[in-house]
Amino acid sequence: MTTLAYNGESAIPAFAQQRQHQAHHALGTDIDLTLFGSDSDQYLQTACQLIDQYEDRLTVNRTASEVMAINHAAGQHPVQVSAATYTLVHQAVELSRQNFGFNALIGPLVKLWHIGFDNAHVPEQPAINDRLTLIDPNQVSCNDTDFSVYLKVTGMELDLGAIAKGYIADRIQDYWEAFGQRAGMINLGGNLLMVGTSPLHADGQWRVGIQDPTTDRGNAIASVTIGPCSAVTSGIYERHLEFNGQSYHHILDSKTGYPRQNDLESVTVFSKTSIDGEIETTRLFFAGQPIPGWAANRPDIYGAIFVTKQREIQVVGLPTERVTLLDKRFTLI
Repeated sequence: MTTLAYNGESAIPAFAQQRQHQAHHALGTDIDLTLFGSDSDQYLQTACQLIDQYEDRLTVNRTASEVMAINHAAGQHPVQVSAATYTLVHQAVELSRQNFGFNALIGPLVKLWHIGFDNAHVPEQPAINDRLTLIDPNQVSCNDTDFSVYLKVTGMELDLGAIAKGYIADRIQDYWEAFGQRAGMINLGGNLLMVGTSPLHADGQWRVGIQDPTTDRGNAIASVTIGPCSAVTSGIYERHLEFNGQSYHHILDSKTGYPRQNDLESVTVFSKTSIDGEIETTRLFFAGQPIPGWAANRPDIYGAIFVTKQREIQVVGLPTERVTLLDKRFTLI
């Protein structure tokens, strides 16, 4: 998770005080939307309505949605969906076929473990093996002609939870910018998107905090000074299951059926769009370390910060002078 950090600065410019703020709960998380210099809260209210509309289409936590209609028809017939839903599903399926860790078909495995819910448990191996047969992205057919999606095997399920927040955040930014809103913050449960020049600091830069993986949400171990961007984190510290002296986090590996094991507590990606942040945090988390040449040809990917279980912070792509260590228990390498 990422947060806004102020680095001890107390003076807030006058423009920053002209803010509109809206709290909302959707997508299974607390949402905070802020606009600076806006003369109306209409843009915040409409943004919340957009979030709800996208959740209605994409959720798998209700019996009815466009994605659930696809899931209910698995092994039976294709389902036609709206253009927006089809576009996101198609992109998610194509990414899943690249085998770098992201898998939009992992739904049956997620529901088996159910980490983060009251009935979370460590499944028996036969149950895991059974679910592994249901998460193959090559068993999905996407028809560009009629916007239909077909899961070929009964029991398969789409789950867009690893990409939907980023997609929705980008759509909110599109809406704000279309109506001339120049500066704001979109916080979808820790997925941040900073719009325009920051009015909170004289240099116009935002301050983004890197979450302390050992304490409650909102405590930062480092601060990044950066321009308009998205900041998305994949981490193991917020949702986990404790069983027989072992801790199991929620980031499941499609190859093994178990949580991905490596030396990372978290990785945060800074990018132009939030959906790219979602994708790249997954790529880097599954790699478990910096990837040589990562994002070298992607000017819209700004950099990443890795936090290891040894309390080391490694910066990739970002100028080190823009990263300020806030917690002496951690080492900036």
